[in-house]
Amino acid sequence: METVNPTAESQAPPEPEASQTSESAQERPAHTNAEYEQLAKEKAELQELLQRRQAEFENFRRRVEREKAEVFEYASMDAVKSMLPILDDFERALKAESSDKEYARGTELIYQRFSDVLKKLGLEPISTRDSLFDPHLHHAVDMVETDEHPDHTILDEYQRGYYFKGRLLRPAMVKVAVKR
Repeated sequence: METVNPTAESQAPPEPEASQTSESAQERPAHTNAEYEQLAKEKAELQELLQRRQAEFENFRRRVEREKAEVFEYASMDAVKSMLPILDDFERALKAESSDKEYARGTELIYQRFSDVLKKLGLEPISTRDSLFDPHLHHAVDMVETDEHPDHTILDEYQRGYYFKGRLLRPAMVKVAVKR
């Protein structure tokens, strides 16, 4: 005897009608193509966004490296700047007359060693001899009206100016000639 399983018949899908099958087959590829195009567009946008973010990160990394190098390069700038008054004092001491020649020679040797150490760190004096006044490099403390010198010629230097590794550390304090 054969038994009939009523659940087996209900599990099998019903067969679609011929007209229904042809319509869904035509709609499915169109729907899949639109979906594919949308996904491809999203993928391209995400790839572009990823490339942009990678470029931004690379630029950030380079900028941080450059700033880090600048910090290391100019880290001693403040220390050198605080030593400039000592250098000025040595220069004034060397200009002063001394009766003890050995003491003067010792002061000169100390000044020379101190000056050499600062030069090795990157300190460079600004030359004012026979030059014209430049407001970016000089600070005019005194202006003298004269016909003997050309206009804006530096007549005297009160305090030497310095560069530190190519950057202006302190402008020179000078006396400048002005035409009458």
